[in-house]
Amino acid sequence: MLNSLRARREQDEKGFTLIELMVVVLIIAILIAIAIPTFLGARKKAQDRAAQSDVRNALTAEKTHYTDAQTYTEASATLELVEPSLSYVNTTAAMSTTGNVVYVDVDGSGVLIVGAKSASGSCYFLKDDLTAGTTYAAANTTCDVPAAWTQKW
Repeated sequence: MLNSLRARREQDEKGFTLIELMVVVLIIAILIAIAIPTFLGARKKAQDRAAQSDVRNALTAEKTHYTDAQTYTEASATLELVEPSLSYVNTTAAMSTTGNVVYVDVDGSGVLIVGAKSASGSCYFLKDDLTAGTTYAAANTTCDVPAAWTQKW
């Protein structure tokens, strides 16, 4: 009888206490608090890289057209024949965070400006001057064509 009482008592003591469960919940909460900002930062970087990739792809489409016609073009129909995955617009206000929309502007002196807006709201521009080369710029959320250009983003 004593052995059966001991066995019954040992069965009742199996399991976790409330304190042990609270410690586990606290540890999980701390890990989540660390992981969420990291995840959000990685997401913003990925969105920005996607917009930069769209700008580079639009530049490649323009260079392809330039090879054939010896001039850059703003015509979206012409550029969509070269790179159909992008949509081309001629005003910065028409840039969208979705749909791979790219801004294209060509001035009379052979300077091409290409821009795109990322899903995070940042805008990225690329300027290709036939004589000075290619320069880059990032703009704020208003997405105006920047005045200052650098060698990289």
